[in-house]
Amino acid sequence: MSEIFRWERDARDVVVLTMDAPGRSANTLDAAFRAAFAATVERLEAERDEIAGVVLTSAKRTFLAGADLDEMLAVTDEHVPRLTAELDGFKGLLRRLETLGRPVVALLNGSALGGGFELALACHHRICVDDPELRVGLPEVMLGLLPAGGGVTRYVRLLGLAAALPLLLEGKRLRPGRALRAGLLHELAPDVATGLDRAKEWIAANRDARQPWDTPGYAIPGGGLDDPVVRQVTAAAPAMLRKRTHGTLPAPERILAAAVEGMAVDVDTAQRIETRYFADLVSGQVAKNMITAFWFQLNEVNAGRSRPAGVPERAVRRVGVLGSGMMGAGIARVTAEAGIEVVLKDVSAEVAERGLARIAGELAESVEAGRLAGAERDAVLARITPTGSDADLAGCDLVIEAVPENRELKNAVLAAAEEVVAETRPDAVVTSNTSTLPITGLATAVRRPERFCGLHFFSPVPKMPLVEIIRGRDSGDEALATAFDYVRRIGKTPIVVNDGRGFFTSRVFGTYATEGVAMVAEGVRPALVENQARLAGFPVSPLAVSDEVSLSLMWHIREQTAADLAAEGRALPDHPAFPVIDLMVNELGRAGRAAGAGFYDYPQDGPKRLWPELTTRFHRPERDDVDGRELRDRLLFVQALEAVRCLEDGVLTSVADANVGSIMGIGFPPWTGGVLQFVNGYGLSAFVARADELAAAHGERFAPPALLRERAAADKPF
Repeated sequence: MSEIFRWERDARDVVVLTMDAPGRSANTLDAAFRAAFAATVERLEAERDEIAGVVLTSAKRTFLAGADLDEMLAVTDEHVPRLTAELDGFKGLLRRLETLGRPVVALLNGSALGGGFELALACHHRICVDDPELRVGLPEVMLGLLPAGGGVTRYVRLLGLAAALPLLLEGKRLRPGRALRAGLLHELAPDVATGLDRAKEWIAANRDARQPWDTPGYAIPGGGLDDPVVRQVTAAAPAMLRKRTHGTLPAPERILAAAVEGMAVDVDTAQRIETRYFADLVSGQVAKNMITAFWFQLNEVNAGRSRPAGVPERAVRRVGVLGSGMMGAGIARVTAEAGIEVVLKDVSAEVAERGLARIAGELAESVEAGRLAGAERDAVLARITPTGSDADLAGCDLVIEAVPENRELKNAVLAAAEEVVAETRPDAVVTSNTSTLPITGLATAVRRPERFCGLHFFSPVPKMPLVEIIRGRDSGDEALATAFDYVRRIGKTPIVVNDGRGFFTSRVFGTYATEGVAMVAEGVRPALVENQARLAGFPVSPLAVSDEVSLSLMWHIREQTAADLAAEGRALPDHPAFPVIDLMVNELGRAGRAAGAGFYDYPQDGPKRLWPELTTRFHRPERDDVDGRELRDRLLFVQALEAVRCLEDGVLTSVADANVGSIMGIGFPPWTGGVLQFVNGYGLSAFVARADELAAAHGERFAPPALLRERAAADKPF
């Protein structure tokens, strides 16, 4: 018997199988596990007449991790036959377990995601420890894959198509209570010992347990394919999915197909359908891109890849937020939600209280929607103290400035805040939530630049998962480590970059917005620009996002950059977008959404729409035959090239930070795996050749940097 499965049979003939891979921190669904599982199933079948039931649990902190993703990355077309046989073999073992003829209970003592939860789904009863940190679900779609261990088939047969699809297509990972309400779990237990007792009780009361789909008279919940409601779902789902992904993400489409097709056949055939779709996905480039970014590199970033080494972890307990507008209120909210005390400071207590009222309104919506309990809302609000006095910042161990993007204003509030906190907390760290202003310049406003760094949040703060930490010239390791620990404490992902105008995210994002405007300047129809951006996988199109950011801010940043470069004896290169932006802001008074008009109109009685005169002023009929691929390539390449320049300039120090930051911070399409993985997936030599074509047609901004040419020549991916 393998050491991975400990076999303990009690006096009531209940076999407790404890997964405990020796020398490993987690049980993983690798080749050794599959072999051990096969031997265990064979023994269960051989001793079936002697046992009353089975409880399957784990000795590790997690129940069972999913498949070995290193193996998945290595899969090519030639490996597909072997992979298909292995998958079908594992699914066969799960079917043998659930048709054992004895009750089988999964006792989840820790998180069970992907293949781990598919094993639990093959058990007749699922009991889970009620731990708020624990998660269950099938998140494979987030890695460009589909659940390959029967998850699609069992979700649909357990919940019905309409209830299963959102969980599968969004890869939802659920807390125990939510999973219980969804019908994925049967019971919650306060601890493992109680759960084990309940598992044995359930076995004693359910000697003839079987899966619902193996029970005579079973029907899929919500109806089969001939049910009128289900027909509506199957008719509308492909269009709704295409509207969301624009065809850039193959995994959701394959999941939908497997779910619907599987309803028309028996369980075993449905699982074979799953396998074929999985094999198609795992050998493709999109899955490799997404596995690289969303598993390996995201884990690397969150584990502290860019955190200064050797600095002890610090627990931030009291945070001062300077500015109570949309950004400051958002920062205050997520900080208080993490259990940290917040001082929300503005020019007056009345203004700060308006910021607190904004937070209260947002939390009230969450309570009304059932996402938050009233008591939790009250606790969050109680942690936030609105004030107009700098003196109330005393005792803060972290200060985050979040006032408008004006250097003089930022300098004034930073200096005043530091004076207070430095007296009460000599180890306090002061930060600026700036999106473009160099941190080294802002550091001149504080007396201790070594305890100052950038902390760039993205809007809307409660929803955006990334924070960009900026190391100024004099920023010390303790300041950066404190900022990093705080970002992880509030549940967001930190990337760390070096100082420079626009840092990494704003610098790269700016090229996307201006490239879209440049296309309009060339005479391309604005609607075509916007549509091609969505077809490339961008969540927000360039003209729309320019309105959101504000054309006046884009104009101001360019003017400030030109002035700063002129002071250094340098000139800012011309860009075809800026005559259009100048016209919109300074002649037409259309400065963006906040101003009520920009590239779009914002009528009060309906959704926004492109300003008709934009086409009248700029469209040229000869540009109607522009190739959509050309527009998509320009939007993708211009950002990837700027990211390479950031790496070349030393602003970026990590490929992982580049890829994760570009997707989670500025909306680079997930199917690419991020800005530098996009280059890798395209092929470095092919990417350089295409960039040269774009440079010849559209200008030097598409010229490959020397670093890229060197890597392409050496065939050395990022």
